[in-house]
Amino acid sequence: MTTEFRARIRKAIANPSLQVALDANAERRVKGRISALETLPNWRERRQQAHSIRADVIEHLDTYLDQFISSAEGNGIVIHRAKSAADAVKTVLEIVGADGRPHSEKLVAKSKSMVSEEIELNHALEAQGIKVVETDLGEYIVQLRNEKPAHIITPAVHLRRNDVGKLFHEKLGIPYTEDIPTLTNTARKVLRDVFLTANVGISGVNFGVAETGGICLVTNEGNGRMITTLPPIHIALMGMERLVRNLDDLAILLSLLPRSATGQKLSVYTQLIHKPLPNQQRHIIILDNGRTGLRNSPLKESLYCIRCGACLNACPVFRELSGHAYNSTYSGPIGSVISAGFFGSDFVPLAQASSLCGACKEACPVDIDLPKLLVRVRSGLSPHPFPSPIGSPKGMLREGTKGDGGLSTLSKIFMRIYSQVARSPRLFALSLRLASLGTHLVSPFSNMFRIPAFTGWGYSKDFPRFASKNFRARFQSGGAKGSQILIKQKKEELQATPVFAPQIDNIEQFTKELTAVSGKLSRTNANDLTKKIVELLQARDIKQIHVEPNLLDQAVLQKAGIIVSHTPDPAIRVGVTKAICGLADTGSILETDGEGRSLHASLLPEIHIALLRESEILPSLDQGVHLMRESKSAVFITGPSRTGDIEMSQTIGVHGPGEVHVFLVDD
Repeated sequence: MTTEFRARIRKAIANPSLQVALDANAERRVKGRISALETLPNWRERRQQAHSIRADVIEHLDTYLDQFISSAEGNGIVIHRAKSAADAVKTVLEIVGADGRPHSEKLVAKSKSMVSEEIELNHALEAQGIKVVETDLGEYIVQLRNEKPAHIITPAVHLRRNDVGKLFHEKLGIPYTEDIPTLTNTARKVLRDVFLTANVGISGVNFGVAETGGICLVTNEGNGRMITTLPPIHIALMGMERLVRNLDDLAILLSLLPRSATGQKLSVYTQLIHKPLPNQQRHIIILDNGRTGLRNSPLKESLYCIRCGACLNACPVFRELSGHAYNSTYSGPIGSVISAGFFGSDFVPLAQASSLCGACKEACPVDIDLPKLLVRVRSGLSPHPFPSPIGSPKGMLREGTKGDGGLSTLSKIFMRIYSQVARSPRLFALSLRLASLGTHLVSPFSNMFRIPAFTGWGYSKDFPRFASKNFRARFQSGGAKGSQILIKQKKEELQATPVFAPQIDNIEQFTKELTAVSGKLSRTNANDLTKKIVELLQARDIKQIHVEPNLLDQAVLQKAGIIVSHTPDPAIRVGVTKAICGLADTGSILETDGEGRSLHASLLPEIHIALLRESEILPSLDQGVHLMRESKSAVFITGPSRTGDIEMSQTIGVHGPGEVHVFLVDD
């Protein structure tokens, strides 16, 4: 482990505000993931299915890439291949500058994309005089601070509300406040003009679907939909490994990704884009940038990653450090593996920042064996195992030589001793007793003696005491008997559980799930539908709506003095659309492109009203995902837009609508 890496570690551990923020993130994310997975009875089976899907894609990546490119180009999307970060940046600059206008007149709006961070796209665009604005709230905050994201899912995880309050006061000129809804609304107002005037929108890609040539984006705030819907040019940046074979595979991975990432059954916006919208260009840049080398190495399994961030939240080391200590685009357990593969040997020492406890493997929704991969990096099995020349620009030059993972001489001696002790049961048992005695003696004085000079402990906490009895002693004194009782109880529970759970009424479950995600539901019949909607509009003193053609009774609207528009207008407060279907298990509704610009009507206004027939509620995403196949662009909407980027405090209404009303129409 390098001197600079150690210095960053010590700085992070000694920062009390950072420790509070990281602890809160880890506790809420881990609990949220566990709770969300419990709502998916067969999640373990799905996890193994997901592993098999990702393994097959990576094993036959060239075949699936060819299929994806052929399908996407057939849909009218322009495909670009980029071997390196420089190639990707060059391609973006060519697309942005294609109309011949000066770069200084261009505005690029970006939604969150780790690939754009990986290739340092913002710096390259700004160097050409192009204005770039991050529109994800967390990314916007760190951009204003001139920082990199501290987490792949929650970029501003290292900050607290007072940090954001000071930042917005200094940079945006608002009165200082720590009220999170006020801070979020400030960002909404500032960024709304960016969405409406941007020349180019740049996004990432969660999954590419080889069979259909579509790209899937999973977001919560609404900025991803703005980026892909409003600007005349949309550029999607995709790592070459981010493919699934078909829509069935996509449904399986989407059942795991949001649960693992944010504890949601389905993210607010799950988009599938197949074609450009009218008067729009779509480009996909498929990036290699070290992925081929990683695929051909013993670290190939790391390419199965779906970027949920669960391993970061579960990792006890990341919980103390945050992403900035790693000095890499990708941090935590998965980052320690892929950084060594993508960026070279300077990042091999990151693999030392792990206890190999296995929490990352347990948390991974696609069952990547991260401890095994971390050991392989330490053993010099990454594509770039040897140190770079002195003077590496990243400042990550490791100490040690020849693929030893950066171990110091003292560490290598310790590992040899441990290897001998671990082979002997008697010596190992004795070492545990001695270690227990030692920690009981040393722990009260760890801060005084500055033990972290060797171990890393003592900067913000005392060295932990071992248990009074080790596992073997507890097991021999009654643990075995207790274990047998627990096993017997578990068997009885399993035998008592019915093989087939009873079917839950779709309407009842849809109502429950929609309410749980802050949506509102009203049941009505076709004759009273327009009247019910007029009552809602009049209660809000709303006189104009954006509505799809032939949905509502024009005579009733006219009598109530409601002006109807079929074209997008940011000033209109309400949009009315017809949902294609609903999902009972998540409370989601499906919207697709069509007459009346329904995608705009469900996105731009502050209130979205969706009409849904009772018979069109399906049990789950597995059945609904295929209805997205024929559309240019489609999106499952699960409640109003939201964010948790400031202290993980859920705030409703970010860039998309703050209210979603579903009128369920009796067939």
